[in-house]
Amino acid sequence: MAPSSSVVSKLKVQLKLAITRLRMVQQKDTAIAKQQRRAMAVLLEQGKEESARIRVENIIRSDINTELLEILELYCELLLARTGLMEAKECDPGLEEAVKSIIHAAPRTEIKELQQTRQLLVEKYGKDFALEAVENSDGKVSERVLKKLRVEPPAPELVTLYLTEIARTYGVNWPKKEPSPDGENDEDEDDPSSGQGVKNLEEPLTTDELSKATPPRDLGPRSPVSVAPPSPSTDNLNPRVKLPGPPELKPGARMSGLKKQTSGAGGDTGTRNNIVGGKIPDVDELAKRFAALKK
Repeated sequence: MAPSSSVVSKLKVQLKLAITRLRMVQQKDTAIAKQQRRAMAVLLEQGKEESARIRVENIIRSDINTELLEILELYCELLLARTGLMEAKECDPGLEEAVKSIIHAAPRTEIKELQQTRQLLVEKYGKDFALEAVENSDGKVSERVLKKLRVEPPAPELVTLYLTEIARTYGVNWPKKEPSPDGENDEDEDDPSSGQGVKNLEEPLTTDELSKATPPRDLGPRSPVSVAPPSPSTDNLNPRVKLPGPPELKPGARMSGLKKQTSGAGGDTGTRNNIVGGKIPDVDELAKRFAALKK
């Protein structure tokens, strides 16, 4: 027999692989079950009730198998969390139900990782322990696991419940309801599915109530430019809002140099100011200027 520590280390790895595989199989079975339910809804809509009742048994069996895998996954997680108790030669009472349930149910599944975990458990606790688990002679195997492993046809009530739920989920009129003679709808007004209960609560507001209501701030046309005003402070009680404008043009270095040269030439500037900025001479003044030029 292999050392106990070696078997326990292998069990840790194998339990992790089994948990991962169990989750993947559950997700796959759930996706397939959704497709099968949709097919059952089509059969009910077409009026093929007998065919739907026979085929829905596969869905029931698949759901039971998925529940079994979920239970075995929880047992594997329990053993992985309590691997310290597996170092002992004898099986701890807190692990006996999980260990024997896995040994009993693993051969009935198609998950190789779980079957390899079962082999390591048999190697760890011996053949006599495994025989007790297979035959359930001491009644330690979980009753839930035994119930999921039973092969028996589902009850007619369970089949009807499955078909009713499938029809309700996919909006199929099954069992078909005949309309009342007076043509009125027989549905209960308080039924939440009809939406009448919600409509009764949504009563229209009166004109007085609407006049008292506070209009929203964003009511009416909005300006494309919105500026948040600055908050007042003790230094500035009346703050001003400055809108963004065009940048201020400042003279460059070349323009500044030209202005200095112009200011330095005082005579030319004065003459230009007299000519350009002075008054227009009258006729007498022009006559005096022409007489002075003739001399």
